[in-house]
Parts: sequence; C-alpha cells; structure tokens
Amino acid sequence: MVFDLDGTLVDSAPDLADSLDLILVEQGRQPLGLDVGRGLIGHGISNLVARGLDRSGPKLEDPDLERIIRRFHEIYAGNLSRKTRAYPGVERVLGEFRERGFRLAVCTNKLERYSRQILIDLQLAEHFDLVAGPDTFGISKPDPRHLLLTIESVKGKGKPALMIGDSEVDITMAKAAALPVIAVSYGYAKVPIADLKPDVIVDSFAELQIQVGRLLSG
Repeated sequence: MVFDLDGTLVDSAPDLADSLDLILVEQGRQPLGLDVGRGLIGHGISNLVARGLDRSGPKLEDPDLERIIRRFHEIYAGNLSRKTRAYPGVERVLGEFRERGFRLAVCTNKLERYSRQILIDLQLAEHFDLVAGPDTFGISKPDPRHLLLTIESVKGKGKPALMIGDSEVDITMAKAAALPVIAVSYGYAKVPIADLKPDVIVDSFAELQIQVGRLLSG
C-alpha cells in the first residue's frame, strides 16, 4: 500500500501556510492565510512558493524566485511539525494494516528528509518500509515511475498494489501506472474528488480499512 503524505496521512497545511506567509511578509507582500495556502499545496515546495508569490503581487524574475524558495526551505525546515498533525485514525489503521501483512510506503512530492522527519515527529515512521520524495528517484508525481519505483524498492511485484491519495496528481499517477487508487475526500484536491474518478472514495481512515478489503478481494 502506497500513501501520499500531505492531505492523506497528515494535515500539513498550517505549517506550510505559515511558512509561506512569513516569506510573503519578508517580501513586503500581504499574507494569504491558511485557506488560500491550503489550496496551493500539492506539487512540491517550489510550486507552492511560486504560486503564492503570483497570488500576492507581481511576478518575480527567476533568480529572485530561486532565492525566495531557498529562504522558504530555511524557514520550513525548522517548523515541519509545529502544527502538522496526523488525521484521525491514521496511526491505529496503519498499525492494523501492518499486522495484516501489508508493506507500506509513502510516495510524496515533499522532499524525503522533510517527509521522514514529519513521520518521526508524529510517531508514524515505524509503519513504513520506504519514504519516497521527488529527490529519492529524481522523479515527481504525477509521473507513474515515482509510484512504480516506490513499489519496486519495497520488493513489491507491482500488483497487487494500491495507491491512497487525496488529489489529482495521486489519481493521475496511479491510473498511468495501471494500479487501483483510493481517494480520501478530506485532502487538498483542487477539484471535486469524484470528478477525478478514483476507484473508491473514503471519508476517513476507518472507512479505508473496509474499502481496502473490498477492493483487493474483488
């Protein structure tokens, strides 16, 4: 079972949005706040910063943008888990999946070192055989190779395997890899999750337990 991180396992939007707002204030711009910041998450930090700057004022030249992205990393690296929390039921359900013999991995567009530290801070790291960020294989979602290499690296066979995510990049990636995908309804998708046509939609991790059994048995 391969999980997305942000918006699926953990709600990291408050720390990401706070870091983005601090960057914007440093640049003499107005902060965007949590609701807007949440809507910008999903394609990695560089994209988050670029879109946040575009929303808050004139477009910057590339050298300025790269400098501000580096500054964002400085700020966010020290605040990875200040407000970030696991969604209800995540720790319990992951433990039960492990007990049932599943190999678990994370496939995320957040850098591997940040992802690992968040999982450690939230006491979730022990459940996962692998954490794969965009820097792990040099590939980012929605490229299906990100998912397929994640599966291969935990000695999976490709099938049966299952992707659990919250957004268009997760669903697009899983479909391109010809693997089933379950979408959580509470994440950071930019469009109604049903429009993306995942195999199953769940509203909670408790419901995920039930649907995984049905999907794999079918």
